[in-house]
Amino acid sequence: MIRHSNKRNAVRMSKTVRRISAAAAGLSAVALLAGCAKNAPQDTWQPKGPNAQKIDDLQKPVFAIAGIVGIIVFAAIGYALFKFKDRGQPIPEQTHGKPVLEIGMTILPAVILAGIGIFTFQTIFDLAKTDDTEMVINVTGQQWWWEYDYPVQEQYGITDPIITSGQLVIPSGTKVLLRETSRDVIHSYWIPALNGKRDAVPGRVHTLRLEADEPGIYAGQCTEFCGLSHAVMRMETVALSKDDFAAWVKGQLSLAASPTEGSLAQEGESVFLNQCVRCHQVNGLKKADGSPAIAAPEDNVWSGAAPNLTHLMSRNTFAGASWNLLTKQCRKDVWEASSEEFGKRYLAGVTEECLNQTDLRRWLRNAPAMKPMYADPTKLEETGGKYRGMPNLGLSEDDIDKLVAYLATLK
Repeated sequence: MIRHSNKRNAVRMSKTVRRISAAAAGLSAVALLAGCAKNAPQDTWQPKGPNAQKIDDLQKPVFAIAGIVGIIVFAAIGYALFKFKDRGQPIPEQTHGKPVLEIGMTILPAVILAGIGIFTFQTIFDLAKTDDTEMVINVTGQQWWWEYDYPVQEQYGITDPIITSGQLVIPSGTKVLLRETSRDVIHSYWIPALNGKRDAVPGRVHTLRLEADEPGIYAGQCTEFCGLSHAVMRMETVALSKDDFAAWVKGQLSLAASPTEGSLAQEGESVFLNQCVRCHQVNGLKKADGSPAIAAPEDNVWSGAAPNLTHLMSRNTFAGASWNLLTKQCRKDVWEASSEEFGKRYLAGVTEECLNQTDLRRWLRNAPAMKPMYADPTKLEETGGKYRGMPNLGLSEDDIDKLVAYLATLK
């Protein structure tokens, strides 16, 4: 009677194991398929620069070894389950085991891990080198966008500091050193095609090397949970040929031009002065009395900073690179341009026919509805009543029309 009971239990156990195995196999297949994408701009398996190539040269053999080990382990488990499954026999005599096998199966993984460790440390040290730097850019993370500060570097035509956001612009084939920090919480900068991740930590400066083989746009995003809108804290690195980069620098150093007298854009400039200049700087913008309009985000925003909008329309994105300034077709024309044509198309900026007014108007209408932010100062006792992010300014549709017309002039 006991023997029959044991046999039934064994059958149940065998069915349970098969069900679990089938479920595990199904979940593995789903996970594998979920990782496949026809167009994946953040694919770490497609390096576009020497630093990312170093990572790829390391990860491919490591994954291959892990795959071989995994196959062997699964095969051994499958063999053991089939060969030694309980068929109602009495429990076999228990022995100590085979010392040679036990020692061998301890030494072999240790040797594999030691070999992987040696090459991993070598790659880490190679990626940490800074003595071959050709350009330096300061990168500051905050909730929920990235600021790029180009210090004076006359060899690249940067005769005055350049401050921009959203898109990091670099010359291709140039070793660029990013000096990263943060104004609030820990963020993490990651452009998979150009290098690995590096945390941006308040009160500290971490370095990260970037170098792009060819002109193009390389997408990335913050990879350290940093609050409410972490998932839409994105960034893009734009690589230009050296001549195109020089043209970009020249454009960034210029001041914003005043709109045509009596135009809708000029009315929008007045709205900007009344509503936006409290936080956003536009170099060259003047008040009605002719004095420079200087933003004071430190008085209104907890981080003490807001994106510089002087050349907003020279970028492809806005709001922390979360939305496109270009319409879908125009953006496609830039992203899919050949390396020879890319610079020309990118430097063209956002033209009137390519401006994505739909998303820009939605943002001006109610920014926190698009990108959740702690924008109600009455609920932010710890910030002293300052905004964390862009608030809803309560603009009328007429004001939005004027603002869009003005922003479109910021080339």
